[in-house]
Amino acid sequence: MAGVPEARVRELLATLWPAAPGVAVAVATLVLAVAVVVVALFRDPLTMAACLVGLVLAAAARPVLFVNPRSGGGKVGKLDLAGEARRRGIGVVLLGPGDDLRRLAEREADRGADVLGTAGGDGSQGVVAQVAMERDLAFVCVPVGTRNHFALDLGLDPADPVAALDAFGDAEQRRVDLGLVGDRVFVNNVSLGVYAKIVGTEGYRERKLPTAWQVLPGVFGPEAEPFDLRFTGPDGQDHAGYHLILVANDPYGLTADRRFGSRGSMDRGMLGIVAARAGEGDDFPRFAEAWWLGRPDPSRGWLQWEDTRFDVRSDGPIAAGVDGEAMVFDAPLRFRSLPGALRVRVPAAAGRG
Repeated sequence: MAGVPEARVRELLATLWPAAPGVAVAVATLVLAVAVVVVALFRDPLTMAACLVGLVLAAAARPVLFVNPRSGGGKVGKLDLAGEARRRGIGVVLLGPGDDLRRLAEREADRGADVLGTAGGDGSQGVVAQVAMERDLAFVCVPVGTRNHFALDLGLDPADPVAALDAFGDAEQRRVDLGLVGDRVFVNNVSLGVYAKIVGTEGYRERKLPTAWQVLPGVFGPEAEPFDLRFTGPDGQDHAGYHLILVANDPYGLTADRRFGSRGSMDRGMLGIVAARAGEGDDFPRFAEAWWLGRPDPSRGWLQWEDTRFDVRSDGPIAAGVDGEAMVFDAPLRFRSLPGALRVRVPAAAGRG
């Protein structure tokens, strides 16, 4: 992919700067934040299917599906997903406001379920996947959320969530990694800093972009307090002052090429770690061009590496976006990879697409 001329980047920054200098830099950093939070809108949904080899299994004996009717803007009701599941002999638990999804999943496991599934967003997928892991049960992902990153990396088609119900019948089983932050499992990624502040702001779910624009000037303006996030980088040195930290369950491709936003594998047993800091003045155009060309420069505010463990230190609680859900953790915040921790069932056709 051809590089973006530095002059064009300067032009964009100069256009935005007179109106609001803080927001101008924030726009640039938000581009990075969106990237590292994995906006995978243009990638092949079957990329992962070719990479994971599964075992052929018989139909589940006592399957249970947890259904969030509010996910995906009403998609569950429009498709009569709960009815489709019941007609296939799948037990359905409809979630209501205030329900404790983890407790419900544990209850169904105690009652003898042999497969647990979730029709919901990535945050709900992680909650039920954790119970399935802890009880050594198989898991089924039914994509009805907004982004459905986990489903895409399993080779599922978010446009046809009903087809994902086939995984409760004769199906393939794959072992995939999970990430752990504190005592909480994540299937995709955890973001700290600017993205965590945005998702933790009241009204974000209903008004995502307006909420982001409301938050960003306060994060990057002259009166903004830096994020109290400290960590040891791949060079063994201590770092601070970064606006965004992403920790992914297996590394994402984050440079501006065809791999952007995709995971080449979900069975490497590694965390993909990225830390980004907004550039200022002449730094940002050069940084943006280097990122676009796939040669991000650590000296200009970008660190990227892999490890099995990672810790973030702070003098207070740490806000986080865990698979897109706002959470707060005590410091220090400890991450680790859980290799092959989850048994996932997928329709046999997903692996042959």
